Amino acid sequence: MNKSRLLVMCSIVLAMLIASIDTTIMNTTMPIIAEELGGTALYAWSFAAYMIASTILSPIAGRLSDLFGRKKLFAFGIIVFLIGSLLCGIAATMPQLVIFRALQGMGAGFMMPFPAIIAGDLFSIEKRGKIQALFTGMWALSAVLAPTLGSLFVEFLSWRWIFYINLPVCIIALLTLIPYKEVYQPKKAQVDYIGAVLFGVGITCVLLVTVLESYLFIFAIVGILLLITFYFFEKRQSSPIVPLSIFKNKTITWIFLNGFVGTLALFGTASYIPLFLQNQAGLSVLWSGVSLLGMSVGWMAMSVPAGKWILKYGYRILLIIGNTLLLLSGILLVLLNESNGFWYVFILMIVQGLAFGLLSTVGVIGAQALVGNHEKGISTSFFMFCRNMGTAIGVTIMGSLLNSGTTFMDGIHHLFLFGFIVSIFAFLSAFFIRNEGTLIEKRA
Repeated sequence: MNKSRLLVMCSIVLAMLIASIDTTIMNTTMPIIAEELGGTALYAWSFAAYMIASTILSPIAGRLSDLFGRKKLFAFGIIVFLIGSLLCGIAATMPQLVIFRALQGMGAGFMMPFPAIIAGDLFSIEKRGKIQALFTGMWALSAVLAPTLGSLFVEFLSWRWIFYINLPVCIIALLTLIPYKEVYQPKKAQVDYIGAVLFGVGITCVLLVTVLESYLFIFAIVGILLLITFYFFEKRQSSPIVPLSIFKNKTITWIFLNGFVGTLALFGTASYIPLFLQNQAGLSVLWSGVSLLGMSVGWMAMSVPAGKWILKYGYRILLIIGNTLLLLSGILLVLLNESNGFWYVFILMIVQGLAFGLLSTVGVIGAQALVGNHEKGISTSFFMFCRNMGTAIGVTIMGSLLNSGTTFMDGIHHLFLFGFIVSIFAFLSAFFIRNEGTLIEKRA
C-alpha cells in the first residue's frame, strides 16, 4: 500500500471511528446531561436528531460525490462534524444540544458512506473484504469504547469532553486526507435540489414516526405522499439525486431490499440482548455489553474472505448462505429462555455476526460492482441507507413489542419472534438475486 493510500485509510478509519462512537456514546451519560441542562422532555431527541440527520444525508452525500468527487464531500463532512461537536460541547440548554446534535449528525451523514465508497475506488474486489473487516473492527471498537469513554469523561472531567475529544481526531483526519490523490473522475452535472428536499423531508417524516408519541398517522401519510411525489419528480430529471436507472438492475434492487429486510428482522436485537442478560441472567452492564463482541467476531471472520468468494461463487449463493445463518440466529433467539446465560448469547451473536458480515460485505461490493463508476457513490450509500432504515424501524417495532408483554420475558419473546418471522422473508428474498456481472468484476 503506497503512502497516499495509507494516509487516506487513516483518514477514513478515524472518521468512521468517531462517527460510530458518537452514535452510542451518550447512552450511558445522557441522564446526567439532561439533569444538568434541564429539559428532560427532549431526552430522546438528542439521539433522534443525530440518527435522522445522518440517515437522510448519507445517500445524498453519495450522489453528490458522484458529481463532484469523493475528497471534497468527505472533507466537508469532517468539517461539519467538527463544528457540530464543538457546538455540542458548549451547549447551554437542551434545545441547543438537540440542534447541535442534528448538525453533528449531518456531518456524520456526509462521512459514513465514504469509507466504503473510497475503498471501492482504491482496492480490487479481492481486497475489499479485508478492508470491510477493518471497518467492522472500528465499529466493534466503538461499541466497547463508547460507554467506557462516556463514563470516564463524566467521572473525571465533564460530559462536554464527549464532544471535545472529536476535535483533534477530526483535525488529524483532515490532515491525512490532504495528500490523497483522488482516482475517481467526477461526472459533473446540475444538482437536483428539489429532489433532495423532497427525499429529505419525506424520509424525515417517516423516521419521525419511530420517535414521536403523537400524530404518527399524519407524519406517516405526509412522508409517503412526499416520497411518491419524489419518485415521479425524479423520473423527469436528467440528473436526479437518486438515479432510478440503478433499480432497473434487478440484482441490485433485490440486494437493497434484502439489506433492508435483514436489518429490519434482527439487527435491532443487539439493543435488547444486554437487557435480557442484565434482567434475567443477572450479569453486569460490562459483561452484558461484552456479549455483543460475539457479533463483531463473526462479522470480521466473514468479511475478510468475502471478496474472493464473490469472484468464485457469485452473489446469489453467498447471500443465500448469509440469510440462512441469519435465520438460524433467529431460531436461537426464539429458543432463548431464563436458563440461558452469557455463553449461549455469545455463540448466538457470533452466528448473527457471521450472517451480517457476509450480507453486509457482499451487499456493499455488489452495490459498487454492478453499476458504472459515476453511480458507485449513490449505489453504495443507498445500500447503507436501506440498512439504516431497516435498523431504525426494526428497533422501534421491537421496543413496542417489548413493552406489550405482561412480563419482561413475555415482551422479549414477542420481539424475537417478530425478528424470526421477518428473517424468513429476508431468506426468501435472497433466492431472487442473480449472479450477473461477475465476469466484468473479474477484470476490474
